[in-house]
Amino acid sequence: MDDILLMLPGPTTVHPRVLNAMSKAVVNHRSAKFGEILTETTQLMSEVFQTPNKSYLITGSGTAAMEAGIANTVAPGEKILNVVGGKFGERFMKIANANGIETKELAIEWGTAVSPKQIEEALNADEDIKAVSVIHNETSTGVTAPIEEIGKIMKNYDALYIVDTVSSLGGDKVDVEKFGVDVCLTGSQKCIAAPPGMAAITLSDDAWKAVDKVENNTYYLDMKAIRKSGDKIPPETPYTPSVSLVYAMNEALKIIKEEGLNERIARHHKAAKASVSAVKALGLELFADEAVSSATVTAVKMPEGISDSEFRGTVRGKYGVELAGGQDHLKGNIFRIGHMGNISYKELLQTFGAIGMTLKGFGIIDDAGAGVASITESYL
Repeated sequence: MDDILLMLPGPTTVHPRVLNAMSKAVVNHRSAKFGEILTETTQLMSEVFQTPNKSYLITGSGTAAMEAGIANTVAPGEKILNVVGGKFGERFMKIANANGIETKELAIEWGTAVSPKQIEEALNADEDIKAVSVIHNETSTGVTAPIEEIGKIMKNYDALYIVDTVSSLGGDKVDVEKFGVDVCLTGSQKCIAAPPGMAAITLSDDAWKAVDKVENNTYYLDMKAIRKSGDKIPPETPYTPSVSLVYAMNEALKIIKEEGLNERIARHHKAAKASVSAVKALGLELFADEAVSSATVTAVKMPEGISDSEFRGTVRGKYGVELAGGQDHLKGNIFRIGHMGNISYKELLQTFGAIGMTLKGFGIIDDAGAGVASITESYL
């Protein structure tokens, strides 16, 4: 078995309890037994979303929920404002284009966050905008958007507020009801710490009104069909779900509840703060503006004198820690440390020990233990 420590912005290390849950016997997905499991899982999901609204599971990655969230609420020919400051903001816009929706890009410099004022100005300039899409945590850059403050602005407009929390839900503050989010979506393999392949989505009453009006081009991701099946007693999914992944989500969400959502979020913030301090202790430079840096992933500029393949290859091959590289024009220029899910000081000590030894081995730094010492201080 590959004994590599995954310090990626997903997938993350899965708890043995979750893996064991997947080994349970597969039951009929049209049975009352599965309906009980699905009911409990979606209720737990709504608790993590912090909404009284019902949540629905989709067998597919977070991208499936992204498409479901846009294609069902904005009609072809209608206009959506897409905030784009990284690869996943781009993905939202590409999904809208693929569904015949007119897109309006609000481009943000990679490494910075959109401001509520920028969204307010865009909405004031174009009253035809039907929805606004925002990535809460842009893993490609290590930036978190101020979704609570944006929500205060959105309450003054009729446009729907669509938020991707794929890499933040369960690791950073997401309060769907309080923040006024109309469509919120997430994925299984990030802060929730279940295996990849499951997504979840929840919609407000206003979003459901839009769904009922929109003639979309989707079939598998048709929210009307998902709602119809999910509202049955016992509930079902419209098409065959991954039963074992539902088991996994159920157990992962129970673990979150046992830890306590607020405590879990605080743990992620502590890991982020410790990681930022350790990066600085090693003499490295953060990519994202520290004021908006992520609670779940830290993006770091690649130091001069070493290539991406040399650096990440050694960290993984020699020291057993897997880090993520940069995407798009950042490929080879940054590396990313995921600290989400089941992460504590132990994993950070191993990670920054590996980074320090690799950098010293290539003659980049003198003190290989500076990062480890910093992590130790952060957790004392």
